Amino acid sequence: MAKSAKTDKSGAAPRSRRQPSRRPAAGIFVRYRRRAVRALALIAAVAILLPILLTLIYAVEGTKPVSTLMVGRWLTANVVDRQWADFDEIAPALVRSVMVSEDARFCAHNGVDWEELNTVIEDALDGERTRGASTLAMQTAKNLFLWPGRSYVRKGLELPLALFVDLVWSKRRLMEIYLNVAEWDEGVFGAGAAAQHYFGRSAERLNARQAALLAVTLPNPKARNPAKPTRNLSRRANTIRARADRSGAYIGCLKE
Repeated sequence: MAKSAKTDKSGAAPRSRRQPSRRPAAGIFVRYRRRAVRALALIAAVAILLPILLTLIYAVEGTKPVSTLMVGRWLTANVVDRQWADFDEIAPALVRSVMVSEDARFCAHNGVDWEELNTVIEDALDGERTRGASTLAMQTAKNLFLWPGRSYVRKGLELPLALFVDLVWSKRRLMEIYLNVAEWDEGVFGAGAAAQHYFGRSAERLNARQAALLAVTLPNPKARNPAKPTRNLSRRANTIRARADRSGAYIGCLKE
């Protein structure tokens, strides 16, 4: 005769004991991978949409943009010296000097100087030493929205941003913003702060010599001192001053 099933005190057969369910490790990995993908997608969307939104906001006269370098210094409790100067409060000599020094075709291109960029690329492919091809629009986009240092990723982001800011802003507004976010020394941002820092005067009162010295300082502001120029820096400033004096026909886009 078969043995009867065991029963508890109430006479009912006991329930089978269930083993605790365990989520497979692969399932956990998939779950976290999906979360990581969503987070990266959100970060990418913000990285794309925020510059677009800020560019539209900064197109409004009277807004005073700040750069990523300024934000970085504020977040690390470092001093930021920036005195905003409207376009009409900046000496024309400085505007002309910066343009002929940093972007001689500023009024002719759409934010990217494709001709100059192609030349640089060809030189690089030929193994020659390359020079910078950044326009003022590219430098402004980098200062406002990106990070310092050189990388192909940053340059790839810089190009479309430069095209967009040049499309949305007038050349005059672009130049005004550039001159107010450019760094002229450690923590010294903008023409107003630079003029006071080096020459003890407002940006409006800079003379042609001082303007040229400030312009040639921009490519390496932390290693050059326009108030105490070396012989080489002084020679470069003389060249830029002469070119600025002859730049009348090239700066028409900066007139109202």
